[in-house]
Amino acid sequence: MPEVTRKKDQTAAPRKPRADAERNRLRLLDTAKGAFAAKGPDVSLEDIAQSAGVGIGTLYRHFPNRDALIAAVYRNETEQLVQAARRLAEGHPPVVALRDWMLVFIDYIATKQGMYPALNSIGGGTSDLYAASGTQIRDSIEMLANRAVASGEIRLDIDPLDLLRAVAAVANGSAGANGKEAATRLVEILVEGLRIKFGEEQADGHN
Repeated sequence: MPEVTRKKDQTAAPRKPRADAERNRLRLLDTAKGAFAAKGPDVSLEDIAQSAGVGIGTLYRHFPNRDALIAAVYRNETEQLVQAARRLAEGHPPVVALRDWMLVFIDYIATKQGMYPALNSIGGGTSDLYAASGTQIRDSIEMLANRAVASGEIRLDIDPLDLLRAVAAVANGSAGANGKEAATRLVEILVEGLRIKFGEEQADGHN
């Protein structure tokens, strides 16, 4: 009898993107972020591709249109912010991780400010995009704040998201470098204000 050959498994997992393709995608996102912030939503996609060192066909393989590229840039910035929360939580004491992540959040706000014209140009609006990023940011600040409270070093009687709202309000309310400097000072003030001083801890123990 002839030998029966087995068919290859048709349900094999999809192949991951090649390393060079992923590098191209990330380079395009980084280049597009700067281009949209500097030149607005009408910057040429050909210019973005050229600046990233790839062909326009490569850009379209990753991002089928301008709106997809703008949305991808914003999602990538949010993902980097979320990853920073995990990384800081793993490698730093709880209060230090909370403070340092709030400083990273200031840079995130600055990037978002620079991209507002491009984001506002997306057809169909940004409500879904902002809703998804808002959930991710809330989860990150709650994780970091809960760790800091559990450490016994701070007391937090407000929604952790209110900390970010305060920082964002200062960062958005001032122009240029002054806004970042003011927001950075506010982070230090907020964290110091949340710390449980030894005298307060002793007093609470007698209540």
